[in-house]
Amino acid sequence: MKLFSNTFQTLENALNYSGTKQKVISQNIANADTPNYKAKDVQFTASFQNELQASIHAFRTESRHYDFQMKPPIQSGIVTKNSLQYNNNGNSVDMDQEMSDLATNQIYYNAVADRLNGKFQSMQNVIRGGK
Repeated sequence: MKLFSNTFQTLENALNYSGTKQKVISQNIANADTPNYKAKDVQFTASFQNELQASIHAFRTESRHYDFQMKPPIQSGIVTKNSLQYNNNGNSVDMDQEMSDLATNQIYYNAVADRLNGKFQSMQNVIRGGK
C-alpha cells in the first residue's frame, strides 16, 4: 500500500510538464527574430500515446498472427513546428500565440502549485490531529 497514493507524483509530473513548457515558450520568444528558427511546442498527448504504444508487448504464438511494429519512444514531448512560417526570414514564431501560451501555462502552473499546497496542508492537519 502506498502512503500517499499517486497524487503527489501526478502533481510533480504536472509541475515538470509546466516547467518544460515554460522553457520552450521562453526559447521561442528569445528566438523570435532569429532567421530560420522553427518554433517548438510541448505536446503531452503525443508523448503519452507513444508511451502507451511502447508499453505493449506482443508475442506471436502462430506464424499467421500479425506482427506489431513498435515505434521508438520519444524522449521528450518537445516537437518542432516545421509546417509554419510567419516571417519572410523563415522564422515560425508567432509572438501573439507565444504570449497567450505563456499566460495559459502560468495559470496552469499556479493551479497545480495551489493544489499541491492544499495536499500538504491537509497532511499537516492530519499530523497535528485536526488542530
